[in-house]
Amino acid sequence: MLIQTHNNPAPHGALTGCRSMLQPTPRHRLVPATLVPITLAVLAACSPAPEAAPTADTSAARVAGSAIIVRDTSIAAGLVMAGVAEPMRQATLSTKLMGTVTQVLVQEGDAVRSGQLLLTIDARELTAKAAQVSAGIESAAAMQLEASAQAARIRALYADSAATRAQFDAASAGLARADAGLRAARAAGSELDAVSSYAAVRAPFAGVVTSRLADPGTFAAPGAPLITVQDVGSLRVSVSAAGDAVRSVQRGQLLEASIAGMPVSARVEGIVPAGAGNLFTVNAIVVNRGGSSRSGSAATLTLPGAERRGLLVPIDAIVREGDLTGVTVRGAQRDELRWVRLGGLHGTQVEVSSGLAAGETIVVRAAGRPGV
Repeated sequence: MLIQTHNNPAPHGALTGCRSMLQPTPRHRLVPATLVPITLAVLAACSPAPEAAPTADTSAARVAGSAIIVRDTSIAAGLVMAGVAEPMRQATLSTKLMGTVTQVLVQEGDAVRSGQLLLTIDARELTAKAAQVSAGIESAAAMQLEASAQAARIRALYADSAATRAQFDAASAGLARADAGLRAARAAGSELDAVSSYAAVRAPFAGVVTSRLADPGTFAAPGAPLITVQDVGSLRVSVSAAGDAVRSVQRGQLLEASIAGMPVSARVEGIVPAGAGNLFTVNAIVVNRGGSSRSGSAATLTLPGAERRGLLVPIDAIVREGDLTGVTVRGAQRDELRWVRLGGLHGTQVEVSSGLAAGETIVVRAAGRPGV
């Protein structure tokens, strides 16, 4: 069989080294079919070799730290009950005085120490009364001194039979009245000092000002709320559950809890009847270091129950960036940061509820590394 070929010009530079091997044939010249495979082979040999694709950089990017393998672990399952985190102590401060607020020294959100002055009330009337009370004490003291001297004289005369029994009794009674008058004057002074202390409203304990209800110029009435202070160093989480659910809960027991979605540990303060059916209230205390958790936040308390399987990782392996939590997963060539969802705390470990599989290797970053 014969095939008709056309002598088309080759691309520039494609057959530079092959011109001596292939001679151009005249136009419309017939070439035997057996020569076609040979021609194609020669053309393929003469084509320029394709450039090698650049290789990816497979150098390992490792994070400094110790690597551990995540294993499926038996975890005590529990009943998660919802509640609210409340401050351990809260005080709404008022006064027994009736007067005008002269100055307020704090704002809402300010941290205060125990005994710190928060607010003052105009106490000029008390100053005037204090002068009156002081004068009354001095007068009573002078009368007591005179009565004491008179009683001493009558007692001496009565001993010498120079004074009658009636005179002796009158002098003794006068001294007793003078002593009582002095004690009453001094008690009035103590009472005034106590009332005067209400002109200065002070923090009863260290905490945070959560409510400021008065400004300079406000008229303060006895019992009217002025400032609210909360002690946020510890928070109380209270939940209600049926009797069967709290049967294994003991006072002082450490339970898993969460405040605003962040896992924490809570120690049981006590279990008391809720006053409705077969319900009991479990109160647990959370140590709020640095005030990281806010009072009034939604909280949960996990009551102990049957065991289940789950993944536990060291708390130090958790990487936090804002509200995101993750772990560093070690791969074949490099480490990667993977975001995960956390469950409850279990001592020095925390449960990973999603984003990680058993058998994977994670890195507990070295101390001082960023993001830990």
